[in-house]
Amino acid sequence: MQLHLDLGIRLGFILALTAGLNSPVQAAFPERPVKLVVPFSPGGGTDLIGRTLAGGMAKALGQSVIVENKPGAGTLIGTDAVAKSAPDGHTLVVASFAHAVNPSLVPKLPYAADKAFTPVILIGRGPNVLVVRTASAYKSVKDIVQAALAHPERLSYASQGNGTSAHLAGEMFTNLTKLRMTHIPYRGAGPALTDLLGGQVDMMFATSSAVGAFIDAGKLRALAVTSPERSAALKGVPTIAETVPGYAVESWYGLYAPAGTPVDVVAKLNAAAKKAAQSDEFRNKIEQEGLSVSAGTPEELDAYVKAEEIRWRKIVKENNIQPD
Repeated sequence: MQLHLDLGIRLGFILALTAGLNSPVQAAFPERPVKLVVPFSPGGGTDLIGRTLAGGMAKALGQSVIVENKPGAGTLIGTDAVAKSAPDGHTLVVASFAHAVNPSLVPKLPYAADKAFTPVILIGRGPNVLVVRTASAYKSVKDIVQAALAHPERLSYASQGNGTSAHLAGEMFTNLTKLRMTHIPYRGAGPALTDLLGGQVDMMFATSSAVGAFIDAGKLRALAVTSPERSAALKGVPTIAETVPGYAVESWYGLYAPAGTPVDVVAKLNAAAKKAAQSDEFRNKIEQEGLSVSAGTPEELDAYVKAEEIRWRKIVKENNIQPD
């Protein structure tokens, strides 16, 4: 009896050992290339941020980081693709202004905005710029306010579409000043800028990346930045808040992973993105866009975007803003 018992124990031990040897060992993250989804077309500011960040992250992770552009539906196509990806850290989305606005702007999102993502890192923040063409009679925000008061709805501002940062920057401006101006939406920043330069519209609350070259070339005049503080990239340009107290609009960029991504994987992604964002190469490129590096914790991104959602929900509701 004892012999049979000993043999049984030995056999069980051998089988357990064999099973352990044959079972796959969990690979250390990342075990394959990481995909960084940019929910915009190539060539814009978000694409530049994503591609510059990807190079630095690849070095830090020891694995390729591949940028994939998935534009459309106000960023929803690319963002939804990431929300429905495996929560293993190998698929991320570069989020921006639209990520905080879409929950209040879009009646039925294809994902649960408050449950679909895990925050990774807030990469950087920066202002939009209120610009007019150089030949414009408007030389300050005060000039704009006085003209709009004298001629309600005569002044117009362009944007790259309903619900975009340029549009909502204008909506916040009219709300705080109690002015009435006409919003002219375009299909993209390019056509909007073409008509601004051609004199078909009076002004635009544009991203620094979209108008920086035109300002440098003397074709557009920067009247003010939309951030609470002045921008180091636009020396001497005042803030709108200096004329309109309480005004603040920022462009921002962050990384999200699908909900359920393991904490240790998020920590590795955060560390890699932080290292990439703090590199000289990255800083030099984004400072040209008027942005400053944040590169903090996942909790910082989560708190910042939740506050943005609350701010913009109020504007979208009060002004009855509808998506294109």
